[in-house]
Amino acid sequence: MATMLDFIKLVLVKVSFDKKLFEKELRKALKVLLPDDVKKLKAWCYEHFSDKYHVILNQYFSRHQLVV
Repeated sequence: MATMLDFIKLVLVKVSFDKKLFEKELRKALKVLLPDDVKKLKAWCYEHFSDKYHVILNQYFSRHQLVV
């Protein structure tokens, strides 16, 4: 059975062609995931998207650390 984290990863891969969609889905993901899953998502995102969306990842994951 797929987890919410697995589903979010799939969505991010599918929308990664568009900056605005990627940012929107990342924002939504950070609202619904548990803190442990956010850490896993962060590592996965930097591994897969840091060349293309490094600025967005830094922006959202640093902001999320302040909230959690």
